[in-house]
Amino acid sequence: MRILGIDPGIATTGYGFIESDPDRALTYGVVLTPAGEPLEARLLLIHRRLSDLMAEFQPEACAVEELFFGKNSRSAFSVAQARGVGLLAAAQHGLAVEVYRPVQVKQAVASYGGASKQQVQQMVRLLLDLPDIPRPDDAADALAIALCHAHSYQAAARLRAAVGR
Repeated sequence: MRILGIDPGIATTGYGFIESDPDRALTYGVVLTPAGEPLEARLLLIHRRLSDLMAEFQPEACAVEELFFGKNSRSAFSVAQARGVGLLAAAQHGLAVEVYRPVQVKQAVASYGGASKQQVQQMVRLLLDLPDIPRPDDAADALAIALCHAHSYQAAARLRAAVGR
């Protein structure tokens, strides 16, 4: 299964495409938006780039990390808007979207819900057999989100098969 993971942000949106079973990275990177641009122009840039990538890599599924609202509500709102643009692009490409909490992503990738960012990034590198930890961090996070979906999907398929016996 080909999966797109998205780590949304208004300044930097990470993306990662993987092929699962066996897990391998197809491509990953970030969409950067200029800080001086109006919000709507930045959102349009994110939408266009994600849409272009979806058209090129033809994912079968999309996974996004659930938003964590910390103390800075202003940045949380802009991240939520970037997330919405990613969800819109996925819907336009006919993709179902799964949402995972950060602890679920850490658990799926590092086998420990309290794993550090560095531990998760190192596991992304190992699981995808990459020579280095993906950079920037947002791209590594997007790959981790895609891996989380791949592992969750595979576990659910095994459970369905076991119940069906």
